Amino acid sequence: MRRVWPTTVRARATAGACAVVAVALGLASFTLLNLLEANLLRAAQSDARRQAETVAQLAAAGRLDRVRAPARGVDFIQVVGADGRVLFASLNLVGAPPLPPPGPGVPGGRFHTWTGRPLDGEHRQRVVQVVTDTPDGPATVYAGASLRDVDAADDTTAAALAVGVPLLLATVGLVTWRVTGRALRPVEAIRAEVAGISDRDLHRRVPVPATRDEVAHLAQTMNATLDRLEASGARQRQFIADASHELRSPITVVRTQLEVALAVRDPELWPELIGGALEDIERLQHLAADLLLLARIDAAQPVAAVRLDLTALVCEAARTRAGDRVPVHLSLEPGVEVTGTGLWLSRIVTNLVGNARQYAESRVDVTLRTTGSAAGARTAVLEVVDDGPGIPAADRERVFERFTRLDDSRSRDHGGAGLGLAIARDLAAHHGGTLTARSAARGARLVLRLPTAHGTART
Repeated sequence: MRRVWPTTVRARATAGACAVVAVALGLASFTLLNLLEANLLRAAQSDARRQAETVAQLAAAGRLDRVRAPARGVDFIQVVGADGRVLFASLNLVGAPPLPPPGPGVPGGRFHTWTGRPLDGEHRQRVVQVVTDTPDGPATVYAGASLRDVDAADDTTAAALAVGVPLLLATVGLVTWRVTGRALRPVEAIRAEVAGISDRDLHRRVPVPATRDEVAHLAQTMNATLDRLEASGARQRQFIADASHELRSPITVVRTQLEVALAVRDPELWPELIGGALEDIERLQHLAADLLLLARIDAAQPVAAVRLDLTALVCEAARTRAGDRVPVHLSLEPGVEVTGTGLWLSRIVTNLVGNARQYAESRVDVTLRTTGSAAGARTAVLEVVDDGPGIPAADRERVFERFTRLDDSRSRDHGGAGLGLAIARDLAAHHGGTLTARSAARGARLVLRLPTAHGTART
């Protein structure tokens, strides 16, 4: 069956349409022939019955001599007595033997119908027999109607169906083939275009037909997917370029320091040179760790469904930085629980607090609260505010881009590779939350929102 069944959508659609129409036409033809024959037989039987009942009434009155020639539609009449003697016969049955007796019958309105060939003609006969009482005893009246019209109608209808059904099937197949081919032509154009798109020309797009149907929606979805692939490729290339640039600078510095240490013969200068090289190596380690974390985030690894105390986690993150030059002031709602990975949530808080302390002048305020109805889903809101130079309104989205450093006070001189806030936002989104930069009276205000353990967390 697999070898016989068509493999293309166009051929399968055509074969399916033809099969359905063939079955429907077969049932319709069978029903039509049966209904036509039943109606014609009923009409012929009605004519014969009326004729037989009329003759039976005359026979019951003893007036068979008053029987006229068969009416229109009736071929013959014969009246047979109980002793098998023919009491009356139409001209075309004169001298013919009596028809077979019907068997025991009750005089009156009883009659019997069968199909036979009493005249040995080409066509069938519908014969009606009526039993009645006559002055000479019981008698049976036979009236037969020819079925030549029924046979002719059956033959004509069957011949018309034999010619018309194949022609109709051929028409259905041809129309389905053409219509399916025209409908699938845009799909083939989409397939050909997608097949020709490589990783170097993701700017190409598939043609969108003007039909506004499912094929047009498919083309639009395909173009949207290509947009995402192009944007992802551009981000990846930019990420590689930025990472290469960030790695090149410390590597160059380390190499220079080591070359100087190798050229200097004074042992007293070696600790200073080696110490500087170690600082740059530590910076490389942090950068490599950040890049690895970003790779894991981009891989969309699922978040572990672990219930965590966000209040305790924020306290721990602030305590680990107690020795920094700017103190952190905490205002935390107790018992705020979220669902996620403790290491990654700690990294979010550490990055936010570290970024604030890096640019703050005298203090950093960390506030944790929950919002939402008590019966419904609640949201944990963490705000980190510093009193530094702040973030301009035009840069409040750009500051979350990877390897982004703002000019002036938030410059390269303050250190860092520009990945802290980008990592924090990606981790927040991975936990079903958001991280945004908001306006503040002074300095920068970063707002983290996470669904609480009673809400819904993204996995």
